[in-house]
Amino acid sequence: MATVALVGRPASVLPKISSSCSPAVLSASSVVTVQQRKVHYAIIPKGKGGRSSSSGIAATVFGATGFLGRYVVNRLGQVGSQIIIPHRNDQYNIMYLKLMGDLGQIIFMEWDARDKDSIKRAMEHSNVVINLVGQEWETRNYRFEDVFVSIPQQIAKTAKEVGIKKFVHMSHLNADIRSPSKYLRNKAVGEAKVRDEFPEAIIMKPSEIFGREDKFFNHYANMRWFGNAIPLVSLGKNTVKQPVYVVDVAKAIISAVKDPDSNGKTYAIVGPNRYLLHDLVEYIYGVTHRAFVPYPLPLPLYLLAAQLFAMTPFEPWTTPDKVERFHTTDKKFPGLPGLEDLGITPNTVEQKAIEILRRHRRFRYIDTELEETKPAKTVNY
Repeated sequence: MATVALVGRPASVLPKISSSCSPAVLSASSVVTVQQRKVHYAIIPKGKGGRSSSSGIAATVFGATGFLGRYVVNRLGQVGSQIIIPHRNDQYNIMYLKLMGDLGQIIFMEWDARDKDSIKRAMEHSNVVINLVGQEWETRNYRFEDVFVSIPQQIAKTAKEVGIKKFVHMSHLNADIRSPSKYLRNKAVGEAKVRDEFPEAIIMKPSEIFGREDKFFNHYANMRWFGNAIPLVSLGKNTVKQPVYVVDVAKAIISAVKDPDSNGKTYAIVGPNRYLLHDLVEYIYGVTHRAFVPYPLPLPLYLLAAQLFAMTPFEPWTTPDKVERFHTTDKKFPGLPGLEDLGITPNTVEQKAIEILRRHRRFRYIDTELEETKPAKTVNY
């Protein structure tokens, strides 16, 4: 229950009252006390639940403008949370987020990822911090060491200093200091740094995430623009993937925030089925009703071709690091809790692929039923 603040009049006003008020009124005024409210109004739960109520969550979401971030913000807004979104974007690039919460519940503020005071201002009125900061490729200003190690470490350190109750950090299922992928190596280092700075942090380790705006299914579907042949290292038959649906990952984050026993835990967030990369890409082309002609491309040649794409000054279509990451088999963590432990039933690729891939179809197949496509084969290893 919220604490009611009773504000008394200044002492200088009381002599003026005493000259014109009765003794009964004076005795009543003498018991009025001043109480400072120690909690922000945004984290006082109220209402029946839903968008126009207050869930008691005031969350700062770093990286909210990315692929996963929009789904997390949407889920937070649905339950009536106040959301602070630090960003470095133009206003036109974040305006779609304004509609994801009730009036006044989505708060935007510019921030500098290398400025501690800027980070502190973004979370000083929150009780939950979610770090989704990430990028697919390195830039001149932000290397993987900055994005996945230095910035998360500073966010975690500041969150601990200001007394944040729930801190969620996004890592990766295959994060490993011995990985050939620099992306995954820095994910592993960043995960350890966050745990050192904020021991109660909730670590999420998702596999490759698929969804409407992803760079996984869409990446392979867009390979058709380079010809009918699809290059895969060892035909994709030495790589096993267990992709997870983006909405399931967003649900997992919200469930972990609400779960009082989630602090300090690490979650392996994966889909229900494992596939050979070859079979998964074949299914992608089956859904899009396009010819699938794979050919084995040696890894050194694939990395060389990816390096040419990475030289563009714009967003690269692929990079050598992305090739390494996509051809890394997803690990198994039977000892870690997963989606089921958070009360979430994961969606299969077959249930959600059409939402992502329909736009890659030719016009005459646009309304073709998904049942006509043979499901991808699953594996258990």
